[in-house]
Amino acid sequence: MDFSERARSRYPGGRPTEEALGIQRRFMRVIERGLAPFAIVLETRGRTSGATRRVPLVMVRRRGIRYVVSMLGPDVGWVRNVHAADGRAAIIRRRREEVVLSEVPVPERPPILRRYLLIALGARPHMKVHWNSPLRDFERVAGDYPVFRVDRATP
Repeated sequence: MDFSERARSRYPGGRPTEEALGIQRRFMRVIERGLAPFAIVLETRGRTSGATRRVPLVMVRRRGIRYVVSMLGPDVGWVRNVHAADGRAAIIRRRREEVVLSEVPVPERPPILRRYLLIALGARPHMKVHWNSPLRDFERVAGDYPVFRVDRATP
């Protein structure tokens, strides 16, 4: 089994296996210490349980705007939790920041997705486009991967 197949096998049906959850927990500790420059811990409220849910994500900047991407598509817990909370969440990297996530319209996603795959090496096996593909290939798959703009929440 090559690297890409192994990476995909950790998320059958878009859900993390115990192995993937262990990797996520270790990575979150690194992120919280500020040792992963492009990564954050996204904290959301569970849409049904109300419990705090945490997931490590890569955050990219493009033209001074911060974005997060769902490498596994729209049917994952953190995306559903963000929608249920009207975008309210928190990001953690050394310190906590209350934020609002706004979904980016599909036509605006391709250049953000390209930037994301340039930085998010672990996402590459999960996405249907290669990191150095032409922009038209990103346009073709943009509707498959939710992209959220990250803005600081106003009190």
